Amino acid sequence: MKIVVLDGYCENPGDLSWEGLEKFGALTVYDRTPFEQEEIIRRISDADAVITNKTPISAHTLFSCPNVKYIGMLSTGFNVVDVSAARERGIPVSNVPSYGTDVVAQFAIALLLEICHHIGHHSDAVAEGRWENNPDYCFWDYLLIELAGKTMGIIGFGRIGQAVGKIAAAMGMKIIAYDKQINDAGNAIARYVTMDELLSQSDVISLHCPLLPSTQGIINKDTIGRMKNGVIIINNSRGQLIVEQDLAEALNSNKVYAAGVDVVSAEPIKKGNPLLGAKNCFITPHISWAAKESRSRLMNIAVDNLRAFINGEPVNVVD
Repeated sequence: MKIVVLDGYCENPGDLSWEGLEKFGALTVYDRTPFEQEEIIRRISDADAVITNKTPISAHTLFSCPNVKYIGMLSTGFNVVDVSAARERGIPVSNVPSYGTDVVAQFAIALLLEICHHIGHHSDAVAEGRWENNPDYCFWDYLLIELAGKTMGIIGFGRIGQAVGKIAAAMGMKIIAYDKQINDAGNAIARYVTMDELLSQSDVISLHCPLLPSTQGIINKDTIGRMKNGVIIINNSRGQLIVEQDLAEALNSNKVYAAGVDVVSAEPIKKGNPLLGAKNCFITPHISWAAKESRSRLMNIAVDNLRAFINGEPVNVVD
């Protein structure tokens, strides 16, 4: 079996091993592959199994590579693959679910705590000598915010949303949630509410829903207008959940106090993205998932997915 990894660097910049995949056949790992169809075709034309993260695999690519029998994702998301075309050709597409629940939840809270305390800024200020030269015994440059007693509204209350809710509750926050699927596990953590109730009652809104036609642009001028003045918005789910121009305007007008986002609508972020110039907007480069522990779990699941396919019982096959 010939196995080709199209874009392995983000998953494994050198601190993990590809040994698990090597056991199944001849493995070629590309750190990166240009998003040019002909180059993608050249690299996988004789591959039996293709492993990808963000490199797109179109219907034309699959038509041009008749040897491909399996596509494995190095991610939970699979929108870069034309799944319908793969299905027509009998090619299973397996993703990696649930590998990063805890670390993504941790990162959402990290974004929130940075907004509340500006720890990075104040650490830099101390290193620059501002504390030793300060006339008072302490100083702060931004409003410092206590979260206990405040309400967090979580949009999308699946595994990650519930993990965020548990951490926030441990800090003394009141948790409300909106999700079309209500379950007992969620009821134990939060009070389910309507979207209107969540928007109007929340001091912090954290997004943890999938990108669907019904959720694309769910944070927009209208929904922001129904939020409390001074709300904080966190998004480390999908960038397209937010209409970025609307959020930028709300930040600059102080309707929204601050936003912490690890994802944007087009990645890597483009120079003209309105959030880059918005007030009190904290942007990180899509790294919620990237702790070594979670990447190691991802690698193990990707290996298990390929093993299951070889054994004739593919798992984690996306619809």
